[in-house]
Amino acid sequence: MRQNLHRKRTQNKPMFTNPFTTLDQLPRVELAHLPTPIESLLNLSAYLGGPEIFIKRDDQTGLATGGNKARKLEFLIAQALSHEADCVITAGSTQSNHARQTAAAAARYGLACHLVLYAPNGEPPTDLRGNLLLDRILGATIHWTDERAPYSVTIAQVEAELRDAGHYPFIIPYGGSNPFGVMGYAVAMREFAAQARGLPKFDTHVFGSSSGGTQAGMVLGAYLTRLTEPTITTDILGISIDSPAAELAPRVTRLAMAAASELDLEADDLEQSLAALVEINDDYLGGGYAVVGDAERAAIRLLAQHEGILIDPVYTGRAFAGLIDLIRRGVFTRGQRVLFWHTGGSAALFAFADALSLEDES
Repeated sequence: MRQNLHRKRTQNKPMFTNPFTTLDQLPRVELAHLPTPIESLLNLSAYLGGPEIFIKRDDQTGLATGGNKARKLEFLIAQALSHEADCVITAGSTQSNHARQTAAAAARYGLACHLVLYAPNGEPPTDLRGNLLLDRILGATIHWTDERAPYSVTIAQVEAELRDAGHYPFIIPYGGSNPFGVMGYAVAMREFAAQARGLPKFDTHVFGSSSGGTQAGMVLGAYLTRLTEPTITTDILGISIDSPAAELAPRVTRLAMAAASELDLEADDLEQSLAALVEINDDYLGGGYAVVGDAERAAIRLLAQHEGILIDPVYTGRAFAGLIDLIRRGVFTRGQRVLFWHTGGSAALFAFADALSLEDES
């Protein structure tokens, strides 16, 4: 049966008191190149004159140019296979990194992929660039919509059509943000803890946060890692890409709690403890989702020209712009160590050529 292909973990989930042991029993397929490296941004740190900046290279997870979704999809594709699905449905924006990696993961495991993608008036773009080009190369079927996230109405319509045609679809939510997708970054925090063992403490993790699944996994993973690695503790700061903190924070907590429930994790103050780890800065929403402004352009240029590393204009570009501003404002200072999580997305750069024009930048 399909669900037995390339399985990393066993499907049965016995009761263990160690939540990481329980997590390791969840169905999981192999997609990501792990562990991803942590690199020092020596040049940029010196240029900014603030903290030591490091970068966790989750853009190097592999899977159709890499990115954070590869970690989530190891658990999500395993769920699809365990449900004996023959296709998956997910959703996102026109240049969705999640859609691109879902299409790649589905292709690897013999599943048809249906992508619900947003475009103004539901009209497909006239050209194929960036992630959209890769979606086509990967063989995904695209369903255009003018519905905004979470795209639930259009997803339901596509699901009904597929079932009527005799297929067995499995729905992966936009961003891969459900309890099983969250597990990818709970495991990532354990990976970080192993890499950081014996090193000076990192003061803060910084990353882009949107659908909430990555941050929820990091929060849950940090909570679990504190139980087993009490000397490795750090703040976890999500730079919101498109939502007010008052909206995003409870979403992150709900996702973390839902994942904790799948691990049979119980504690009297669990929700309070997880919520206390959710830190979000929403000062950098700019002109809105996928609207590239001066801050994003400058951040992309600085990292590329000082370190030779490419970030995308929607997620990592906005998050890194926030980090640069926080350094310049003195929120992070000399003597501190900050870890930026590069969640991928550089393929989208090619779809934003006009917005990223740098001819007049010095």
